[in-house]
Amino acid sequence: MSTEEIKSNILTSLKDKSAVKQQAYDNTLNVLSDVKEILEGLKDEFNEKLKDADKRVNLEYTDNGVHGAQLKIAGDLLIFAMHSNIFEFDRSHGIWKTSYVKKNNLASYCGIINIYNFLSDSFKYNRMQDLGYLVGRIFINKDMFFFTEGKRQLGFFFNNFGNEVIDKASLTHIINLAINYTLEFDLLVPPYDTVKIASVEQISDRIQLSKLQTGKRLGFQFNSDDVISSD
Repeated sequence: MSTEEIKSNILTSLKDKSAVKQQAYDNTLNVLSDVKEILEGLKDEFNEKLKDADKRVNLEYTDNGVHGAQLKIAGDLLIFAMHSNIFEFDRSHGIWKTSYVKKNNLASYCGIINIYNFLSDSFKYNRMQDLGYLVGRIFINKDMFFFTEGKRQLGFFFNNFGNEVIDKASLTHIINLAINYTLEFDLLVPPYDTVKIASVEQISDRIQLSKLQTGKRLGFQFNSDDVISSD
């Protein structure tokens, strides 16, 4: 390949692929902005309905900066984290089977918003070794088309890439599904063998037992709720 051919390829990539990635990034950032607005609205809505309940179950919304936000739900945290990069899919992924992507390969480049579930005490007590779980993730492309991968219903709905443009109604449903799954995803007692040994540091820590590593499925497999993708 000659120098001029290489330069031509570089220009084509910059004008086409890189521009598409920038558009997907902008779209994903705009969607995250909508997520933040919805989270704050849900916080107000549920707290109004919970005004006669124990104040400790009230929802708390926090804006985590440009690429993130979180919603505290009683003892749980739902963290919405946008990745700063745009991704392509492995060739085995189901997205390549859609007529939409077959007609335009550049439509496969997507931004990602990950939805993680952590225990709120993990952050309160600075338990850096505690585990969080990916409840779902939202993929958004240059045309605002989207699909989701996730646990239970998050993997069944919104799986028609190339035909569904993401909007606030879809986002609200996704967020409600994530909240519902989180509340049903209980903290299990860890198997005895995983906690039968503790270090002096763990026991002697000023927060004592609250520092022991904790996760909703610590010592268990998380695969019982299969993740459904667009395959």
